[in-house]
Formats: sequence, C-alpha cells, structure tokens
Amino acid sequence: MQDTFPPAPAPAIPEPDPAVRCPVCGRANTCAMAAGLPPQDCWCMDVRVPPQALARIPPGQRDRACLCPACAAELPPPEAPRPGSAPI
Repeated sequence: MQDTFPPAPAPAIPEPDPAVRCPVCGRANTCAMAAGLPPQDCWCMDVRVPPQALARIPPGQRDRACLCPACAAELPPPEAPRPGSAPI
C-alpha cells in the first residue's frame, strides 16, 4: 500500500509593497522615504504637486501612498502598445 499525501500548497507570491507604488497608476513612485532614504532626497521635495493631482489619490491611501512623478504632474499614464502597431 502506498501512502498518499495531499499536495503541498503553492508558495504565496508576495504582494509588492504599496508604499513603493503610485496609488493612481500602480507604477513605481520612486519615493525616497519608502526606499529608506531621508525625505529631503525625494523628487517630490523639489516640485509643486497640484491639488488636482493629490485629489486623485483614493481616500484610503491618502497620507499613506505617494504619487509617481507622472501622476504628480497630472500626465496621463503611458499607453501600452497595441499588438501589431509600430512604435512612434
């Protein structure tokens, strides 16, 4: 008789740290503080972020997540290339 054991569960894939992702587009926000660097080293200390850009942060993530430079400048996120389309 052969012993049978249930299959081992697959290892969990760790979720990316939300502190390093833009809450609007999901791209890296390049936050110095999230990287363990001093706040004065962050890109956002040298720019003015429009109130309209800050308003795009979901309420549950305000004061917890940083925008990426593009979303802070209110630039639209880059579009994924369409299959079969030539780069511009």
